Amino acid sequence: MSERILVAVAWPYANGSIHLGHIAGAYLPADIFARYHRARGNDVLMVSGSDAHGTPVTLTAEQRGITPEKVFSEYQDEFLDNWDRLGITFDLFTSTHTKNHEKVSQEIFLSLYDKGFIYRDTMSQPFCVKNNRFLADRYVEGTCPNCGSTGARGDQCDHCGRTLDPKDLINLTCKLCGEVPVIKETEHFFLKLSVFEDELLSWVEQQKHWKPNVRNLTIGYLKGGLRDRAITRDIEWGVPVPLKGFEGKRIYVWFEAVIGYLSASKEFSKISGQPDKWKEFWKQDAKTYYFMGKDNIPFHTVIWPAMLSGCGGYNLPYDVPANEYLNLEGMKLSTSRNWAVWLKDYLDKYEPDPLRYVIAAGMPETSDSDFSWKEYIRRNNDELVATYGNLVHRVLTMVVRNYDSKIPSPGNLDKLEKELLSKASQCLESTGKYIETAQFRMALSESMNLAHAANAYLNVKAPWSNMKTDPIDASVTLRTCLAIINCLKISIYPFLPFSSQKLHYMLGFLGDVTECGWNWTGDEFISNQHLGEVTPLFVKLDEKILDRELKRLEN
Repeated sequence: MSERILVAVAWPYANGSIHLGHIAGAYLPADIFARYHRARGNDVLMVSGSDAHGTPVTLTAEQRGITPEKVFSEYQDEFLDNWDRLGITFDLFTSTHTKNHEKVSQEIFLSLYDKGFIYRDTMSQPFCVKNNRFLADRYVEGTCPNCGSTGARGDQCDHCGRTLDPKDLINLTCKLCGEVPVIKETEHFFLKLSVFEDELLSWVEQQKHWKPNVRNLTIGYLKGGLRDRAITRDIEWGVPVPLKGFEGKRIYVWFEAVIGYLSASKEFSKISGQPDKWKEFWKQDAKTYYFMGKDNIPFHTVIWPAMLSGCGGYNLPYDVPANEYLNLEGMKLSTSRNWAVWLKDYLDKYEPDPLRYVIAAGMPETSDSDFSWKEYIRRNNDELVATYGNLVHRVLTMVVRNYDSKIPSPGNLDKLEKELLSKASQCLESTGKYIETAQFRMALSESMNLAHAANAYLNVKAPWSNMKTDPIDASVTLRTCLAIINCLKISIYPFLPFSSQKLHYMLGFLGDVTECGWNWTGDEFISNQHLGEVTPLFVKLDEKILDRELKRLEN
């Protein structure tokens, strides 16, 4: 029986390019997950979009001397191109700068306000005398009072993950001018988070299937005590407060952005001609998964569930399989120091599947991991080319040379063939189970283990040697290998969609590889089926790439 699966993916700030840390943290795991569930026949909705209203956007706009809308538009186009070239299959990648999102955000605001979960109060907020303006959280920085990390923002410390109040920062400074701001009183709207503390703690403690890092961080956060938080700011860019007398204020981004998952679902439903479709994922029997990096965990395990509970009638997150951080060449990624591999630059030079493979094979699921160009080249050459690609190329070229590209007829199987085919069935089953629990590294290793086993079987049977002395055995060997390769095409598809489609054609099938579903029996070839054009599945990379890419990082 099919399931409804909502794949909700973190919204990138539309003020800078996507780098590999973003891909490893949220976008690749979400895409693997969504591709698998679609193949299983589940009803999947995968949504995200550009966070157009975040203060990082206005900061960038001021630095460049252009409007926030211009900044957002540039990066929205870049993101859409990134997803297309990397194969990230959103059903909808929209933005927070739409009339639909404004409407839904204001509806959620008013629902919570009418139920008494949002109230008016004054708060102390940094005010820059030099610039004569209140400073939103990202316009200030200082030292985190919890962990002592420098460069903490006014809303959150990226080092320890705690949400912050700007006035609590040590050595508070204005990012616009470097001056020390004064603290002034201003009226805002507050979300009554404190009333949800016990309810959320009870709920989270029941989520035994969550990753330990996500569950433990959330429980610690809740046991530390929830404080009511201001959800409006004195800024001009964003969703207007839907109440008279507050025209100069906007709904703050941390409150508004998480509503994007709901507004995007509604937008997709309208576009697809099924205006009520969104209710199937939000108000009926469905599982909702939220993919993001660990710095966003509290927003999705505490704040967003509190908002949904306050409104009533919405599904709470089923799982939040947040990843840890991806480092680069042994050091933490730093966009300010340009210590990053930018996705658009990568895609201009290299194929997408090797990157998907390398990141998935070392995905930071439970602890920080590292991307290095040396390991990228090694995995491409030793694993994709020499193991998987070599298996495909050896078998298919033998069929081309000895059978005029025609798939050999089936024959009697011995113990080795039966064991290998059984291993393939187990591979498909275990790969699916690992993906369902967001254990992507284990899932990928299942396919590579099968490829190793097929190579070992091929070496033992040596069909190239007995092609003339025992042609029946050679035929059975190659037919078995073709069946295994066809299984690999399916099991590795969520990770390597482009090469799986290419292999689908090379094996002589028509249409889209997704039409196979998550099904394999070993007997998918029809009578007289011929291979398509056979070319190398992957390309070996020159070792010179290492020096070139390291030099680029150092400059």
